[in-house]
Amino acid sequence: MIALKRILVATDFGEASGVALDRAEALASAFDAQLHLLHVVDEPLHDPWAGYTTAADFANLIERLQEQARRRLEGERSRKGIPAERLVLATTWGDPADEILEYAARHEIDLIVCGTHGRRGWNHLVMGSVAERVVRLARCPVLTVRAEAGPARAAA
Repeated sequence: MIALKRILVATDFGEASGVALDRAEALASAFDAQLHLLHVVDEPLHDPWAGYTTAADFANLIERLQEQARRRLEGERSRKGIPAERLVLATTWGDPADEILEYAARHEIDLIVCGTHGRRGWNHLVMGSVAERVVRLARCPVLTVRAEAGPARAAA
């Protein structure tokens, strides 16, 4: 039988991430596992102005965005009623897939749970898929959850 001690949920605060958090929380409860909730700040990397700002201003922006994300993570914890001792909140910045994989390796994560938007065709080609890269490159199992998935149920 699989033993899950540490479960990682990567969130972009979207609908699919909310469903993924629900599933991960149900698994964490069933396995009495620690839940890691990670948000990767990547917004400034997509803005054309980012290359024209000073390093200090860019670092300050990243710091502010990470603090905002941390408050949102804490809000998720409070809203879901997850006990603080079972939850690790984390933020970082960079390429989401790379950062998720690095975090999972560094913290010896047993399972990664991530939401997926289910993009296909042109949208998938242009937008790429963080979940797909994580599935292909992770050293541990990965559970992907679509936003349309039904509610999670605890094992009987």
